[in-house]
Amino acid sequence: MTDTTTTARPVLSVENLTTSFKTAEGWKAVIRDISLHVDAGETVAIVGESGSGKSVTALSTMRLLPPGRSRSQGRILLEGRNLLEASEAEMRSVRGGAIGMIFQEPMTSLNPVFTIGNQIAEALVLHRDMSWKEAEAETLRLMERVRIPAAKTRLHEYPHKFSGGMRQRVMIAMALACRPKLLIADEPTTALDVTIQAEILHLLRELQREENMGVLFITHDMGVVAEIADRTVVMFRGDMIETGKTAEIFAAPKAVYTRSLLASIPRLGTMGAAAAPKRFPEVDASTGEAVDGREMTPVAQTAEPILKVDNLTVRFDLPNGRVHAVENVSFDLRPGETLSLVGESGCGKSTTGRAIIRLLTPSAGSIVIDGKDVTRAGMGELRTMRRTSQMIFQDPFASLNPRITVGSAIAEPMLAHGLLSRRNAKERVAELLEQVGLSAAMADRHPHEFSGGQRQRISIARALALNPKFIVADEAVSALDVSVKAQVSNLLLDLQEKHGLAYLFISHDMAVVERMSHRVAVMFLGEIVEIGPRAAIFDNPQHPYTRRLISAVPIPDPSRRGRTPPPLTEEIKSPVRPFDYVAPKRSYREVSPGHFVQDAH
Repeated sequence: MTDTTTTARPVLSVENLTTSFKTAEGWKAVIRDISLHVDAGETVAIVGESGSGKSVTALSTMRLLPPGRSRSQGRILLEGRNLLEASEAEMRSVRGGAIGMIFQEPMTSLNPVFTIGNQIAEALVLHRDMSWKEAEAETLRLMERVRIPAAKTRLHEYPHKFSGGMRQRVMIAMALACRPKLLIADEPTTALDVTIQAEILHLLRELQREENMGVLFITHDMGVVAEIADRTVVMFRGDMIETGKTAEIFAAPKAVYTRSLLASIPRLGTMGAAAAPKRFPEVDASTGEAVDGREMTPVAQTAEPILKVDNLTVRFDLPNGRVHAVENVSFDLRPGETLSLVGESGCGKSTTGRAIIRLLTPSAGSIVIDGKDVTRAGMGELRTMRRTSQMIFQDPFASLNPRITVGSAIAEPMLAHGLLSRRNAKERVAELLEQVGLSAAMADRHPHEFSGGQRQRISIARALALNPKFIVADEAVSALDVSVKAQVSNLLLDLQEKHGLAYLFISHDMAVVERMSHRVAVMFLGEIVEIGPRAAIFDNPQHPYTRRLISAVPIPDPSRRGRTPPPLTEEIKSPVRPFDYVAPKRSYREVSPGHFVQDAH
């Protein structure tokens, strides 16, 4: 990052911003008296709990809140020009032009009826006065720059064909397309695994240097803050409670909440000799000091597996070839055990989880849940299977029906399976909401009335509604800020211990994986390249990709900035193969008991 000077006029200056929403009781202020500035070439991070007002601050700056139902007071100056006084027509030229924005949930920001290429090219045609042909060539260059594999063939695909992480990369390409003076990045690396996160952060820094761009970076990942932010703003329940240079805030936080936020950060290498998962540190609310959590119960290796996956293969046909999304994947999972699946965005983690729950039809292989092979199950048998097996989805907004209240969404599976009466289901909904740290009164709200982190907690409550034995948790805590991530992870661990739940925990957060897992499986291009006990994978990684994954984890310490590995220069290999391609038979060697690594090929 470039050195900034305080004498230059800031790119963005927010002065005494108060934003209110209209409610039945009148106007309610959700952020109060926020003042901050971003200089050219500078990165300012806004951190705080889910629901603290981080995203509302960003949306107020872009004037994207619903008119009539929201109002912003104060001043928002873009290079000296007050955006709160600009007309809607003027704001349309600002959005995507002078200010680029990367949104938190890419699926809700991408239009499902237009191709990815069309959506990026549209911004170039509107703001950079290019022809469609020029815009398409520039779009391809941008897609390659954010490391989307086989970009040329994927240019004309639709958003639903991209994984969560791939969609986030598309959003980054779109936001950077017009070389904005200010980039507002709302959780831009949330859906990305650590290697691609390191790539994207490196890319943002490069572009920032080239364009002298100011960046307002909203995140809950304190490792990312330590790595990139010059200054940090800490928010809590709509108020700005602390601001200063990032290094100073990490070294000597003044506010109690800031101390508790820093104490909640999961860090790699804090497991010691623990044989089983450990609860996340409990934070004393008054002092902000953290006490390490206790070790959970080890899994009985003699127990019969609740899940057995054997040579699972999932392929998708394209006009010009076949995507080998999952190739000959095998593992088992015992009651009370957590097996974490880690790997790059697009490597097949989510596809594996969805195939196991039978939301996708496998191309080959067997999936045995509780003694029954679900690959051959009919509709009635699948309905019964879903009482024991549930899924927490990666994108909570896309998995919740926007037309029904969250209480109805949580009650729906209980009523559909005839387990409870409507009255008893209502009581159970209240109990589940409180279990995941929400209020029972929130049952009458709709999904759009919640923050991203709160919606993820609602998804967890819904997955628990049927008292399942086995849960596929697809990035279940990735959308949560650090303090809530610790609470929800501890909740999952407590429920596991109490009910003997088995988790297939799909995640890109290696620090959380280390703490939550009994075993870890590393996926690369649809294949498991390494699998073994948690300690063996983290303490003695054997496969080059596993080592790369662990070394890419950002360290929450500004004094160690820049120590993440250099960016990868080779192109990510594509999982698209010719129709006549025959997958080679892989062999594995056992490094230590239960620790297997794929032989080099």
